[in-house]
Amino acid sequence: MLESSKMEAKTKMSKFAKYAWFVVAYNIVVILWGVFLRASKSGDGCGQHWLTCNGEVIPTAPQFKTIIEFSHRITSSLAGIFIIILVIWAIVAWKNNKSEWKKRILKTSFASLVFVIFEGILGAGLVLTGNTAETLTPMRPIWTAAHLINTLILMAFVTLTAWYSSGGKRISFKAPKKTLFLLGFGIFGIFLIGISGSIAALSSMLFPSASLVDSIAKDFAENSHYLLKLRISHPILSISIGFFLVWMANYFKQNTVEDFWTNRFANLLIILVGIQFLFGFITLISLAPIIMQLIHLLLADAIWITFVLLAANVLGEKTTNYQS
Repeated sequence: MLESSKMEAKTKMSKFAKYAWFVVAYNIVVILWGVFLRASKSGDGCGQHWLTCNGEVIPTAPQFKTIIEFSHRITSSLAGIFIIILVIWAIVAWKNNKSEWKKRILKTSFASLVFVIFEGILGAGLVLTGNTAETLTPMRPIWTAAHLINTLILMAFVTLTAWYSSGGKRISFKAPKKTLFLLGFGIFGIFLIGISGSIAALSSMLFPSASLVDSIAKDFAENSHYLLKLRISHPILSISIGFFLVWMANYFKQNTVEDFWTNRFANLLIILVGIQFLFGFITLISLAPIIMQLIHLLLADAIWITFVLLAANVLGEKTTNYQS
């Protein structure tokens, strides 16, 4: 079983599969640029204008923050175009060969398109409602959380498209209830970490601290804004759910039928969580400089993608039979 899985791993990828993985990588770049946009307080670089930038199609004599905001819009638009190409390519491939495998690729690529459209709507909503840069309204945490959840779902479907096109097996939910619970709780936990992290990043940007002591004092001061009081939830959730993910990965390694990719993704998830613990601690004590925020989010994206691939492999046809 293990040898056959290794042989599958060496199968040459199609052009479509390579392109799908490119779309995954490109979307990570877009996400990171979005973090830089927020952390540099450049979200209002185009004012409260959409689709135009300060009323212009192409900004003339732009400020630095306008360049950052406009370039983010360009890269985000390209992400949408790349996914449209992905869908068209999947439709053509399915019409030429109406197999169940091609149909799965078509479904996940179309779902990617749906959520990249939602991504654009949420981004536009943040701009049009003025929830950018240092502006804080009662709705901004909700907009931010919705944007974060949509991004995670988008990345999941793009990743599944790449996984299916690379030979991934059909996902079946006829797995043991414990397996489904563990994966479901893992998704819920990662969403919680992401939401708490977005709140922590927002509060740190809006209410900067001069030192770590000052930052901790703000978290527990009676007159602090509620976002600052919620900030402590992020390290608590990250540590507790991070340990759960490590335990879950080990559980699947030990209890699923021996499989090359299950072991590889499980080991990678464990390593990434450990590295994230380290960088999260450094980010905390260094008061979250932009470079650390970028690395922290890059690792978070890697953890989510690895989790999705692990879940897909665990629920794949070839691994739904568990050892007693």
